[in-house]
Amino acid sequence: MPGQLLARGVCRHLLNHGFVTVEELVPAPGLRVDVMALGPKGEVWIVECKSSRTDYTSDRKWQGYLDWSDRFFWAVGEAFPVDLLPPETGLIVADGYDAEILRMGPETPLAGARRKVVTQKFARHAALRLQGLRDPGVSASFSGL
Repeated sequence: MPGQLLARGVCRHLLNHGFVTVEELVPAPGLRVDVMALGPKGEVWIVECKSSRTDYTSDRKWQGYLDWSDRFFWAVGEAFPVDLLPPETGLIVADGYDAEILRMGPETPLAGARRKVVTQKFARHAALRLQGLRDPGVSASFSGL
């Protein structure tokens, strides 16, 4: 899937900047971010991957992600019409192998209580994914995330 390839390139690139990532994290009911990144100083970034104009124009919930991160980015392929994207958001151009940050999103620091919730969700999500790799039968039956 094109969006998953973009996410892979984004995750690889962010790792080079000291960020660890998880994909498809649910910060709140009704929201599922493509990539959430946790930086070396505890910063939280959300990256939404859009593979086409239709994919972008059909996304009506992206503004709900802003309350769950310190910075927000779009990740798109090289041929994506970037003029569609709000200029006050971050921009990453990616492919399945790497990415480049073209524009930093504005920094809007999370409140301490929200940061704690996000960090715990990130940790639980990552741990459950790892457990799922080691023991797929057990994690498949767990729905408490």
